[in-house]
Parts: sequence; C-alpha cells; structure tokens
Amino acid sequence: MPAHLHFIAGEVSGDAHAAGLLRELRAADPGLRCTGLGGPRLREAAGQGIEDWVETAGVVGLWEVLKMYGYFKRRLADETARILKGRPDAVILVDYPGFNLRLAAALRRGGYAGKLIYYISPQVWAWKKGRVKTMAKVLDLMICIFPFEKEFYERSGLRTEFCGHPLVDRTVALRRGWTREPHLIGWFPGSRFNEVKRLFPVMLEAARAIRLALPQARFAVAAANEAIAGRLRLMADAAGMPEARQWIETGTVYDLMQRASAGAVASGTATLEAACFGLPYTLVYRVSPATYLAAKTLVRIRHIGIVNVLAGREVVRELVQGGLSAETLAAEMLSLLTDTDRRARLEGELAEVVAGLGAGGAYARAAAVVRETLA
Repeated sequence: MPAHLHFIAGEVSGDAHAAGLLRELRAADPGLRCTGLGGPRLREAAGQGIEDWVETAGVVGLWEVLKMYGYFKRRLADETARILKGRPDAVILVDYPGFNLRLAAALRRGGYAGKLIYYISPQVWAWKKGRVKTMAKVLDLMICIFPFEKEFYERSGLRTEFCGHPLVDRTVALRRGWTREPHLIGWFPGSRFNEVKRLFPVMLEAARAIRLALPQARFAVAAANEAIAGRLRLMADAAGMPEARQWIETGTVYDLMQRASAGAVASGTATLEAACFGLPYTLVYRVSPATYLAAKTLVRIRHIGIVNVLAGREVVRELVQGGLSAETLAAEMLSLLTDTDRRARLEGELAEVVAGLGAGGAYARAAAVVRETLA
C-alpha cells in the first residue's frame, strides 16, 4: 500500500519547500497519498488532500499572533484530531515552529505512533535552546538546511541530517546572466505589508539623500505582488515622490537581485537569496517596539542576518530598528556603490558563505532521507 504522508506548512516559504520535497517523493512513489495544511504550491503538487491556509496562518509579529490566539488554538486541536483519526505513516512538519512544535507534542500525548519528521529546522539555536530536549523526545528525524545545525541538534540525541539548502538549487535555476547596472540600487522592502509600511518610507527618504550626493543613482523596488505594489505607489505619493511609482516592479525580485549594483533587503529569506545571487547589500529590519523588545529578550545571538550567523561575524551590515534611518541607509548605499574594494570584499565573503550551503539537490537528498526513515 502506498505511504500516507501528512504535511503542515504555514508560510509561503514553507509551502514552496513542502512542494519541492513532495515532488521528489512522488518521483519515487507516484501513488503516495498526501494530506495536510499548506498553500497553493503544495496543493498543486499534492492534489485535493491539502487545505490552503497560508494566507491566514502566515502572520508575523508578537502582537499579530496574539490577536489570532483563538484561531490557532482551534486549528491545533482540529489538526491533532484529524491526524490521530487518519493515522498517516508520517507527519512532515515544515518550518513554522510556533504551531508545528506544539502539534508534535500534542500528537505524542494523543498516542500517535507514526513518524514525526521536521523539515527546515526551526532556529531554536537563536531563541529557545531549551526546546531541543523536548524536540528530541517527540521527533524521529530533523532535516536541517544549515551545516552547523546538525551537530547542534544531534547533541540532544535527535537524529539529524544536513541535506543542503533548497535556495542553492532555486537561485541556480533563476540565473539569467544579467550584467549589474552601474548606479542601480535595488530596494527589497519585504513581502508582508507590515514590513513594507515600516521600511519603504525610509527607503524613499534615503533615495532623496542619495540623489543629492550621486545624481546618476537610479532605483528599482521589488514588490512581492500587485497588492503590495499598490500600497507602495500610495506611499510614494504620500511622501511627495510620485516619480517613485516608476521604480516599482512586480515579479522581478530575482532579476533585480542580479541587475542591481547594491541593495537594501528586508530581514528574512530574501537576505540569503540576495547572497546566493551575489548582490552587495545591507540588511534592514524594523518591527513594532513590543515585538522588538520581545525578540531582544528571547534571541541569544549577536546577528539577525543568517549570512552573518553562518559566517560567525558581520559580513553584511545590519541596520536594525533605531539604527535604521534615511541617513544611515543612504550612507550604506553610497558606500556600496562607490567603494570598489568594499564591494569586491563583500562579494567574495558572500560567495564563501553560500559555498557552505551545499552543491544543490537539496530536495532529492531530503526525500531520500524521508524514504529511509519510513522504511
């Protein structure tokens, strides 16, 4: 009988990773049955057994999550009951630790005897190291995407495999042979409106200052979708910069990362994507004061950018919260555009970090490990 796998992915990135893993699993076992929660990509790969919930589930920020506490509590209870009744051979939890780690514990308390496999290891090494012991008790396998995570998780007794980072494959497939355009700055304000509304006004003011110092500077803005693009246009108008409407591009984020000579990238997955494309960039981050204070209390690492975490030092400059202003951002962009030695050094350091993420084939290796675990 074909295996029955139940996936849980709660964000856009997790949806993409779950779909990539499932496609590799189906290549070896076309009859594989799949159920669970995910998004449009996983649903496309799996069929009707997947409920698309990522638009609701993919909230970010402490206050935003607290406002939806009742919703998540109900979904956790419903999903626990669904899995205990359906008894899939394995539950594959993809990133999304706030929900998925609670679900794993609830399933074991409920007597679930199948395999619990975690893909895209949660970054508890940054914020809650104590959770590792609990994870080791309930999980059968951790599949990590950063090389240093294997030793970290294995110290707790949890079987862990490093299978490479999927971004390596994706960025190789998306390379278009662009030549970097002189004096072009790429603004990457994020994929969620909460990020965009805090970062884009700073980018607009920085653009004014940059043009005063370097009149030949040009700008392009990567909008995650047309809804975000509409919000960006309204913010450009509100800032008295209607010309910035012409900078906004939709659906070209990866091309822009290859075309721009420098960029400012919102903290998150996009910072690693920018590194994979070799873009000299600065990380920018700003959230609500309550969320930032909570994060400062929980997070136990020096840097928030994954490139810097992997390197163990500041490779990419981080402009965070109060340290982010139009003045500091403009100064960083001008430095990246005009200091050729700094640019060359940064490009070399980014390439070194990316080389440590594996040579490609991450989904195929992860699928092989899942099949071995099921066998």
